[in-house]
Amino acid sequence: MDYEPLRRGFAEFVGTFAFVFVGAGSVLTIAKALAPAIVNAQALDVYGGLTLVGVALANGVAIAVMVSAVGHISGGHLNPAVTLGFFVTRRIAPSLAIVYWSMQFAAAAAAAALLRWLYPESARRLTHLGAPGLTSGVSVWQGLVIEIVLTFFLVWVVFATAADPGGAFKSIAGLAIGLTITVDVLMGGPMTGAAMNPARAFGPELLSRHWSDAWVWYAGPFIGGALAALVYDTLYLRTQRPLLPVGPPDSGVAEPRPGDTSVS
Repeated sequence: MDYEPLRRGFAEFVGTFAFVFVGAGSVLTIAKALAPAIVNAQALDVYGGLTLVGVALANGVAIAVMVSAVGHISGGHLNPAVTLGFFVTRRIAPSLAIVYWSMQFAAAAAAAALLRWLYPESARRLTHLGAPGLTSGVSVWQGLVIEIVLTFFLVWVVFATAADPGGAFKSIAGLAIGLTITVDVLMGGPMTGAAMNPARAFGPELLSRHWSDAWVWYAGPFIGGALAALVYDTLYLRTQRPLLPVGPPDSGVAEPRPGDTSVS
C-alpha cells in the first residue's frame, strides 16, 4: 500500500472529522432535545448530568471506531496532542507531523461548519456549537490541570497499546483508546468539557466565534500529551526507539506500522 503523506493525511482528516462531528454533534443533539425544558443554569447542570453518559459514549465509540478504521493507514492519531507525543519522541517525521496537524484542524473546522448548518440557532447558542467550556466554580488553572491529566491518561494508553510492541492489547488498541476517552469524559465532561484534543475545541470555537479561555484546551492537551509520551518512551520504549525519524519511503527509512521497529 502507498503510504505517502497525503494519503495518510486524508485518513487523519476523515477520522478527525468523524470524531468532532459525532462528539460535538452529540452535545448539540441533547441541547436541541432539552432546550425547551432548560430555563436556567441550574436546570442545565441537572440535565447535563443526566445525559453525560450518552455524550461520553458518543465520543468514546467514535474514537474507537475511527482509530480501528484508519490505524493501519495513519496510526489513527486523530488528535494534535497525540501527534505531538509521537513527534517529541521522534516516532514521526516533522513533515508528516505538519501534514497531520493541518488535516486534523481542517477536519475539525469542516465538521463544525456542517454542524452549524444542521442545527437550529437555539441549540448552537446554548452550547457554543459544542465547544468545551469551564463550568461555574472551575477556574482556568483548575481547568488546565484537568485537561493535562486527562490527556496524559489518553496519550499514555495510546503509547501503551498502539506504540509499544509488547502491549497486551495492541490488536484492539482502538477499543482501549475509546474507553479511555469515555471514562475521561465521565470525569471531566461536567468541569471542562474534557476535550483532550485541540482540534475538538478548535472547530466549534472557530465557527461559533467563542474563544473564552480557549488557551486551556490547547495548552492542557499539548502539555499532557507530550509529558505522557516522553515518560512512557523514556521508561519503556527507549531501547526500542528508532534511530532515525520515521518518514515516507523517499526519506530512506522504512515505514513500519505503529509499534513496529523501523528498518533503515
